[in-house]
Amino acid sequence: MTTLWLTAGLFHQMVEYHLEGLRPIRQLLAGGDVLAVSHVRRVLEELPGCRLINGYGPTENTTFTCCYPLADQQDLGGSVPIGRPIANTRVYILDRYGEPAPVGVPGELYAGGDGLAHGYLNRPDLTAERFVPDPFSAEPGARLYRTGDLARYRSDGTIEFLGRRDQQVKIRGFRIELGEIETALLRHPEIQEAVVVARSDLPGERTLVAYIVPTHMPGPEPAALRQFLQQSLPDYMLPAAFVPLESFPLTANGKVNRRALPAPERVASAAAYVAPRTPTENALAEIWSALLGVERVGIHDSFFDLGGHSLMATQLASRIRSIFHVELPLRQIFESPTIADLAPRVEAAIAEAQQPEDDPAELAALLEQLENMSEEEAEALLRERGLVLDEE
Repeated sequence: MTTLWLTAGLFHQMVEYHLEGLRPIRQLLAGGDVLAVSHVRRVLEELPGCRLINGYGPTENTTFTCCYPLADQQDLGGSVPIGRPIANTRVYILDRYGEPAPVGVPGELYAGGDGLAHGYLNRPDLTAERFVPDPFSAEPGARLYRTGDLARYRSDGTIEFLGRRDQQVKIRGFRIELGEIETALLRHPEIQEAVVVARSDLPGERTLVAYIVPTHMPGPEPAALRQFLQQSLPDYMLPAAFVPLESFPLTANGKVNRRALPAPERVASAAAYVAPRTPTENALAEIWSALLGVERVGIHDSFFDLGGHSLMATQLASRIRSIFHVELPLRQIFESPTIADLAPRVEAAIAEAQQPEDDPAELAALLEQLENMSEEEAEALLRERGLVLDEE
C-alpha cells in the first residue's frame, strides 16, 4: 500500500505501537477526531517520506470537508489545523448572529457544497434544525450544515478546530452524547446528580469518566453501575471510570465547573484480588498494568471492567506477540477477559509454536514403509514413534 486512511484512534495506536508498519506509506490521511500533536510530530520526525494529511469533516458532508497537509513541525502549535475546504465544498465560520467571524475569533463552522447530505432519514425536525438556508449562495435552495463545531481562522487562512458547542464527543469513531449517559445514570435510585466528561489523562487515549453525587457515600460499586447502564446503553457509551463526589465544583454563575473535576484514580475492579501464580500470569499482569494505568491487577479482574476497550485489546494482543512470540487471535481476548482465563490460552499457543514441524521427506519415507507392512506391524511402528493414541 502507498496510501492509507486511518481514524484518529487507529492513527494514535499505529504511531504508538506499530510505527514501522507505516514506513512504506507515501500518503497517510488521518481524521474523524482530534489528532494528538505529539503523535503527528513523531510521524513528521520519523517518517520523512510520508505525506501526512489531517482530514476533517462530519458524515453529513460526506466525511471530508477540510484537509490540511502537514509539511513540517512549524505547522504545529497547540493543535493540528484542519486546513481549508476541499474542492466543491464551502465552509463558513459564523458568530452567534450568523455573521462571518473575523480572523482569530471563534465561531461555529458551517459546511456546504456538492457533498452535503439531503438531511436525516425520517427526521424532518432535526433536518430543519441542522440543515439551514445558505445566505451566501445565489443558488436557489442552497443549504449549509451546522456542524456544532467551534473553529477559527488563523492568520494564514487555515482553520483551527476548537471543540464542540454542545456535549457531543467522538471517541474511537463513535459519536456520543454525554447528556444521554447522564440521563441513564440519573435513573439509578442511589444517584442524585451525574456529569459525564471525556478525558485524555493517558497520552493518545480518550475515555469517558462519570462523576456522580450518590445519596450516600461512597455510592454504588463501579461494576454495579456498569451493569446498570448496560441495560440501556451500548458498550462504547459505558464510562471507563466512576468518581463519587460529595458535591460538584461550580463556576461563579452556579454551573458545574467541568474543568475542576478531579482526574479519576485508576483502581482495580471489585473482584477479590488474587495475585499472579505463574510467570505467564505475572507477565500478563504487568502488561495490563502498563496499558490500563492500574497499579495492581489480580488474575480475576476483567480487562474491560478496568477500562479496556477494543482498541486497547489490539494493543494487548500486540504486546503478547512481542513478549511471548505467539499470535493470539483478538477474539480470545474478548472470550477470556481475565488473566486466569487468558494465561492458559497463551501457554497453549506457546506450546503449539514450539512443536517441531514435520519433515516432508521423512513423512514420505514413513508412508512408503507403511505400505509394505501388515496392519499389526504398521500399528506397532506408529506406536513406537508416538503417532497412535491409546483407545482409552
